[in-house]
Amino acid sequence: MTLTTLVTTDATARIRAQVRAERRALTHRILMVILALAVAVLLLFCASLMFGSVTLSPAAAISGLTGSGDTATVFVVRELRLPRATAAVLVGLALGAAGTLFQRVLGNPLASPDFLGVAAGAGTATAAALVFGGVAGLALPVYALVGGGVTAILIYAVAWRRGVSEYRFILVGIGIGTFATSVTSYLVARAEFSDARAAMTWLTGSVGMATPETTALVSAALLALVPTGFAVSRMLRRLELGDDTARMLGARVERDRLVVLAVGVILVSVATAAVGPIMFVAMLAGPLAQILIGASGRSILAAALVGAVVLQIADLLAQHALPWPISTGVVTGAFGAPYIAWMLISAARRTRAA
Repeated sequence: MTLTTLVTTDATARIRAQVRAERRALTHRILMVILALAVAVLLLFCASLMFGSVTLSPAAAISGLTGSGDTATVFVVRELRLPRATAAVLVGLALGAAGTLFQRVLGNPLASPDFLGVAAGAGTATAAALVFGGVAGLALPVYALVGGGVTAILIYAVAWRRGVSEYRFILVGIGIGTFATSVTSYLVARAEFSDARAAMTWLTGSVGMATPETTALVSAALLALVPTGFAVSRMLRRLELGDDTARMLGARVERDRLVVLAVGVILVSVATAAVGPIMFVAMLAGPLAQILIGASGRSILAAALVGAVVLQIADLLAQHALPWPISTGVVTGAFGAPYIAWMLISAARRTRAA
């Protein structure tokens, strides 16, 4: 073996060892971030059980949750606060996961289901059900699911030109979403006062609207995602390398993109069905998770947990920050508007620098 061969072999071994060390460090950081976010979700969940018109101590909240406290405490915790706290966690997880799926597969931090028409389509279908049919109860989530699904299929069909490019999908989604919002406004404007008020209440979005049935629906969607999570992550990693590279690695690009988007549509549709169209949680979750992990790291679970944290904080502020409660969607809107402004300013600066 020549000296050149020995040097080359040694350099290759060092590079491989460095790559393995970097991967281990990144995996460790992702796990630490996920653990910290899980603890934050748990603490915020406990805070949701403690705070209200009557503030409970941590011990009293736990006794009410376990049923070992007095009757009044058990009623307050289990019947009044637990359903809302549970819905905030589950819906936040669904929105966070859906948002990062859309953003990663379309390669744009602004490619959120909030703006691509899926949530708007669900809202339009629900508004139509309230205005024309007087629908209520568990039937409303069905309309929301159908509206979100049909809107997603329409966007995909219109954007299809021998494949779906990310840029075209985003433009078509924004256009159809704007059209759906206009239809919703027309329906509300033409409705009877009581129907219009019910529609506007739902369209504002609030965790407090979740029912045990809709919460169970979100739980089922999240549980169904668990066994497919690794497959979806693998598809995403390939798609993020670009279509040509993904094909070289054996990926079926259009099928994989459709599968990832379908999972995101299901998650955002069931979340919207449960609590109404709450804006910006899906958009914020993925970028915030990436900031915590680092530029080279991505994690669907971390983004989902960030979504839960954001929605829990927003709901606590909606209930307790003012002398009177407001809808959760109002608070998330206050989060999201500055973020969009910052994103646009940052993009403009990068363009000028280039």
